[in-house]
Amino acid sequence: MIVRPRLHWLRMLFIWRGSLLPDIAPRLIGLLLFSTGVTVLHGHVFAWKIPLNFVPFSLIGLTLAIFLGFRNSTSYARYWEARVLWGGILNETRSLTRGALTLLDGPVEVRPFVHRLIAFVHAARHQLRGTDPRADFARLLPADEVERLMAARSKPMVLALMAGEWLRAQRQAGRLDVVLLGRLDEHLSRLSDAFGGCERIAGTPIPFTYSVIIHRTIYLYCVLLPFGLVDSIGAMTPVIVAFIAYTFLALEALGAEIEEPFGIEPNDLALDAMSRNIEGSLREMLGDRDLPPAPEPVGCILT
Repeated sequence: MIVRPRLHWLRMLFIWRGSLLPDIAPRLIGLLLFSTGVTVLHGHVFAWKIPLNFVPFSLIGLTLAIFLGFRNSTSYARYWEARVLWGGILNETRSLTRGALTLLDGPVEVRPFVHRLIAFVHAARHQLRGTDPRADFARLLPADEVERLMAARSKPMVLALMAGEWLRAQRQAGRLDVVLLGRLDEHLSRLSDAFGGCERIAGTPIPFTYSVIIHRTIYLYCVLLPFGLVDSIGAMTPVIVAFIAYTFLALEALGAEIEEPFGIEPNDLALDAMSRNIEGSLREMLGDRDLPPAPEPVGCILT
């Protein structure tokens, strides 16, 4: 996730990091060189020209812009829903921790329960990104629980089950009223639902054929565009083609990046930072003093 203060309009024109230019620059340069070649050679090689004008390109460009707008709206909807779901994970873990600290009768050590909630957050992050959660589990949970989790397919759901087992044990010990148990179980269910929503987003990409159609159309449009412009604007053809290509290529790249919001690209969600923030919040509720440091962006990027 890119974290920047609002920049002056002039600096915005020349910003590099986070602008997607590093990703599309080779393709832009290729199209610029191709357009330059068309401008120089068109009509001079075998005295032959491709008979195109700008009218069909204006119609195709408008259609392409509409399709790209729809694609990016769909991608951003996935991105925003993922952010809302992670906000739900934050809220539900806080509510469960508060309930465990305030609703149980008698002195109860709630740290194991809260550590399972923290482990749930890290397990969700690791599962969505396909990384190894063992290091986070080892510092939060007993060895037997770590081994149980490492053998599980859906580690977050096993942790939700373990949290529910702890609540059941408190009910059986007479420390938790059945009505309050039901309230806490509702929070636990919503926590599971939030992770299920994240799994749905991660496991259901935008249809591949749709992306292929847009990708092919953009490149065919950008390759043919110089032939439609060269007779009317001459030497300015490479500049205009590069400008139009930048708009289309950048929008396509942005849509492809944010449609998978749980990755590690600059515009993806900062799951590392959000997980550490949730852990710090829950441990602060426990009264811990050695809290993890607040995440700081590196090069204006939080991961």
